[in-house]
Order: sequence, then C-alpha cells, then structure tokens
Amino acid sequence: MVLAADLTAGDVAAIIIAVLLAIAVVGLLLVLRSLARTLASLRVTVDELRTNTVPLVADLHDTVKSANAELERVDGLLVTAESIGATVDSASRLAYLAFSNPMIKAAAFAAGTGRVVRRMRRDGR
Repeated sequence: MVLAADLTAGDVAAIIIAVLLAIAVVGLLLVLRSLARTLASLRVTVDELRTNTVPLVADLHDTVKSANAELERVDGLLVTAESIGATVDSASRLAYLAFSNPMIKAAAFAAGTGRVVRRMRRDGR
C-alpha cells in the first residue's frame, strides 16, 4: 500500500490529471449521448417533414397547373372581349356615319315642313 507521505509532487499531479481526464471523458460521453439523442430526434422530424411535405408539394403543383389553365382561359376571354369591343366600336361608328346625315336631313325637313304648315294655317285664317 502506498502512503500519502511516499507520493511525490509528480505522482499527485498525475493523479489529479487522471481524475480530471476521467471527469472530462464522462462529460464527453454525456455530451455525445445527448448529441446522439438530438440527432435521432432530428432524423425523426426530418422524416415526418418529408412525409408531410411531399404530398403538399404535389398538391401545390396541381393547384399551380389549375391556376395557369384558368389564367389562360381568362386571357382568352379578355382577347375575345377586346375583339367584341373593337367590333362594337366599328359598328357604332359605321351606324353613326350611315344614319347621322339622313337623320339630320329628315329632322331639318320635318322642321321646315312644320314651319310651312304653321304659316299656311296662320295665313289661311
């Protein structure tokens, strides 16, 4: 058996270093155990995320396709509406040109005829 009096300063330093290294190793083992648990939990979380996200991305892809189809349909409707608007504008311009001059002449004729009739009535009394 070794007595405390037989220990040299080097022996005491070696014992202290051995104890500190043992504590450090135990501490590292605890940290590694905690890290392994965290990584396992992270792996489970990533798997769940992947399981839930893949169908959502597929649904999102289908929704985007549907929205694009609707946008193309609305674009077609807008083009048709613009075409109809241009046609109506042309037709109204043509109708104005076709009917404005005869209508003005007919109104002038009616006004003139009305004056003549009124004068004749006044003169004929």
